[in-house]
Amino acid sequence: MLIILVFGAIFSIFFALAFLTNFKFEKMTVLSKSSIFIITSICLVVIVVSAFKLLKLNLKQSTNNAKLEAKILEAQLKLKEQELRYLKMQIHPHFLFNTLNTMYGLALKKAEQAPDMILKLSNLLDYLLYQTEKPLVLITEEIAHIKDYIDLEKMRFNNTLEVTMNEQLASKHTTIAPMLLLPFIENSFKHGSIKNGVLKIDIQIITDFEKVYFRIKNSNSQNTSSQHGIGLENIKKRLELLYPNKHELSITENKNDFEVSLKLKTTQNA
Repeated sequence: MLIILVFGAIFSIFFALAFLTNFKFEKMTVLSKSSIFIITSICLVVIVVSAFKLLKLNLKQSTNNAKLEAKILEAQLKLKEQELRYLKMQIHPHFLFNTLNTMYGLALKKAEQAPDMILKLSNLLDYLLYQTEKPLVLITEEIAHIKDYIDLEKMRFNNTLEVTMNEQLASKHTTIAPMLLLPFIENSFKHGSIKNGVLKIDIQIITDFEKVYFRIKNSNSQNTSSQHGIGLENIKKRLELLYPNKHELSITENKNDFEVSLKLKTTQNA
């Protein structure tokens, strides 16, 4: 419509000049006589108007692209959340299955440790059902539940277990994703080998204000099958989702030892 109006205005001016000269072409001004000038004027108007129209379409398309990108990012975030829930659903039954097996063994023996074991399992269940829904927990909470799990396993292994745990926490306010370290502990108990009558497990947790360093090593045997089970595979996926480009995971295995090292770049809560 704008192009038509401007086009009509130019021709109106042209014919107005012609009318004022009684339609005598020789009396018209030089510019009004030039067909090149008229065509050029019309082209310039069309170009300017088209440029504004294209700019408007481009801005509209940019807005639509931004909205589409936002929707894609939202869909990706929802997909990641669903994948994390799925991984947690796999971790929890796997962890509970092994713990309940331990409790079942004690119940058969009618051991006195059973009530204490039930209490520790209750604490772990509370952690699994409620705390793991949080995006982050204090490193001290994760360590406390690691200790509860170790105590449960000590009841099962009796004198055939030797666990050493070294903690060096620069800050107790450091946070990590819940249930991030516990599956590594469980994997060592499940797949570790008893050598010379003892299963040896060495755990080290070191934190500063920006990083968490975790290492666990357990005795291994050539006859033991690979320890890369469902727990380790799940934790690898969780690390990729929760700490992209912010973690280093190293797994080494030889005839005597199986070792996992993890470095996390994290933050400190005030």
